[in-house]
Amino acid sequence: MNDAVKPYSDQGSKREQVERMFDRISPKYDLLNRLCSLGTDQAWRRKVIRAVGREPVDRLLDVATGTADLALMTSKVAKHITGADISAGMLAHGRTKVEKAGLSDRIELVQADAADLPFADGSFDAITVAFGVRNFEDLPRGLRGMVRVLRPGGRLFVLEFSKPEQTPFKQLFRFYFHRVMPLIGRMVSKDDAAYTYLPASVDAFPQGKAFEAMLADCGLRELRSRKLTFGIATLYTGRK
Repeated sequence: MNDAVKPYSDQGSKREQVERMFDRISPKYDLLNRLCSLGTDQAWRRKVIRAVGREPVDRLLDVATGTADLALMTSKVAKHITGADISAGMLAHGRTKVEKAGLSDRIELVQADAADLPFADGSFDAITVAFGVRNFEDLPRGLRGMVRVLRPGGRLFVLEFSKPEQTPFKQLFRFYFHRVMPLIGRMVSKDDAAYTYLPASVDAFPQGKAFEAMLADCGLRELRSRKLTFGIATLYTGRK
């Protein structure tokens, strides 16, 4: 991992550092998402749900589920949902939300890494991941891990930040993402590194056709990318 995108300066793998970072900010994570995106993050997730719901889904896996925001929303279009995340702190908050929603019989949350998912090959009809793939320690290995547990014909949905390319949104986004959002993140979470890491990780992430090529290398077809809100986020879809 490039030093520019390390969440902390101490030693350890990217996975260990990201896990500690999200454990630390987990109590304020949902609030920060709403504040920093002005609520747009939920609108983006609803677009994922509409896309997933175009075909029947029995078993769905939500990778990098965090506090289970997307996992809870997928209950509208999938019968059985498993959420996986490396952060025990995030999962603890997620389980509280799942229980409060009365969905403990349909949603199970497990601590697991995308690169080493504890599921049999072809276990899921659909896999979702929202704002998580850029945190994978080994991106190709994490993508292959998800494709492995996706059944033949199953679909993958990746929602991720991207960088607008048109003026003036390009300049406005960069100023907000690199100057304003880290300040809000530090004030609310009291974590100096977390919301500096976020824009750096987005800058380092391969987007658009470059990411589609990685998905193709993992065996996916029918690849599409849809830019959302002037290109601030992108929804990538593919079929195994």
